Amino acid sequence: MDIEHLVFENGPQRVGPFSHAVKAGDFIFVTGQMPTLPNNPDVLVSNDVEEQTHQVMKNLMDVLKQSGSSLERVTFVRVYLVNFQDFDKVNKIYKSYFDENKLPARTCIGVTGLAVGASVEIDLIAKQ
Repeated sequence: MDIEHLVFENGPQRVGPFSHAVKAGDFIFVTGQMPTLPNNPDVLVSNDVEEQTHQVMKNLMDVLKQSGSSLERVTFVRVYLVNFQDFDKVNKIYKSYFDENKLPARTCIGVTGLAVGASVEIDLIAKQ
């Protein structure tokens, strides 16, 4: 199986040393996206978890599009939350990006901290 490391000049700016995504066979593994400004990986779009969730989803869609996929082809998602009291707020925004009859499998993980002080991070696996 061929493995291709994808880094996009026009993608969300990376906050660390990693590829935006890795293509392995027919699957695309998208690195966890942060709620940072598109052109500045050190600045959060907002301190509001709902605005952060929207930005993370926009970043994921950007990487998926440049990888030749889309949210409709997502098979598995991991959501990382610093404060589990934000679970309902994040879910409301998250589910608005998917067809409610075709939701991907998902895990939500509580963490003690995320890069750049983010409240939410999401990574995913999609079919190309």
